[in-house]
Amino acid sequence: MIEPGLTGGRLDGIGVYTRALMRYLPPLGATVVPYSWPRVQLGRDAGGSGISVGQPMPQSFEAASLIDLATPRAHRVHMPADLFHVTDYRIVRMDCPVVATLHDALPIKYPEWCSPRLRGLKNWLQRKATTKADHVIALSHFAIDELVECFGVDRKRISVVYCGVDDEWLEPPDDAAVAATLAAYALTPGYFLTVGTLQPRKNVGRLLDAWLMLPKALRDERALVVVGARGWRCQELVARLEATRALGENIVWLDQVTDARHLRHLFLGAGVFVFPSLYEGFGIPVVEAFASRVPVVASNASSLPEVTQGAALDVDPLDAGELAAAMRTLANDSTERARCIAAGRARAEQLTWHATARQTAEVYRTVLSQ
Repeated sequence: MIEPGLTGGRLDGIGVYTRALMRYLPPLGATVVPYSWPRVQLGRDAGGSGISVGQPMPQSFEAASLIDLATPRAHRVHMPADLFHVTDYRIVRMDCPVVATLHDALPIKYPEWCSPRLRGLKNWLQRKATTKADHVIALSHFAIDELVECFGVDRKRISVVYCGVDDEWLEPPDDAAVAATLAAYALTPGYFLTVGTLQPRKNVGRLLDAWLMLPKALRDERALVVVGARGWRCQELVARLEATRALGENIVWLDQVTDARHLRHLFLGAGVFVFPSLYEGFGIPVVEAFASRVPVVASNASSLPEVTQGAALDVDPLDAGELAAAMRTLANDSTERARCIAAGRARAEQLTWHATARQTAEVYRTVLSQ
């Protein structure tokens, strides 16, 4: 049973992860029944809420948490399941074993990169919730120290299971479909691409600085394509993107890409993928670029070097000059491009959702045998 993290018409990272488990666990013999917490916004009326996928939980997360506070260790939410897998931090006490995937400790470790709305209450709830999981899945070894430090999770209760890519990303592309998608977005192949919600930790402003350092001839030849919906504290960045584009610079911002096929086509049309994020629990877009045979410039921060394993040009995300130099290298140096493409593809073939599901099922077996 999985609680999906779905957001409107698009999937966030938790949603991509949840959907992948729902797809790849059943062939391994796991019966997966999706459940969702009713959508209740903290600090708002808990009345009109629905669910996005699957069956509704018997109580909202907030209600179950409050009851648990009032009757600690006495209250258990009943679920008709052998095991309950929570794919985000909304964990309550169940009458069956609970496995929780904790993607990162960002709100507690770096609160300045998160929305301040009810931040203290949400962080407190996260800390309380993590104590209720029988076992925790981390998405990288990098994340373990942060989960121990910020949530007090016992290292012995943590297993690392990497994320991956869907089978389709490793299959030969449909060139005609790719060309049609690029034409629909008025894109010329070979552009610099970045993907991610516009928010401070994604570091897109510094990427824009780096792109503007490139020679004008290269900027005219290879657009900067930013794929990402508006996130928290992005107003200044959006204004910069629009103002720079108004000056005639070759910049494209796509904020409404909800079709997974289109997203894959955008990767396949890229010449260089750039991911300068300051903090990631894993970094799925990097693996998607690897699978698409696109050379990658990636941040050397947080979990990303663990994901790239030398298959990307890893740079200091705070140094726009270093970022620009790496972008120029992968645009112009055919030898380095070929090395990164081959190494990236090999890395992507190691990081599949099949592997994620197999390792997740093994965690389930271990927990159930205890």
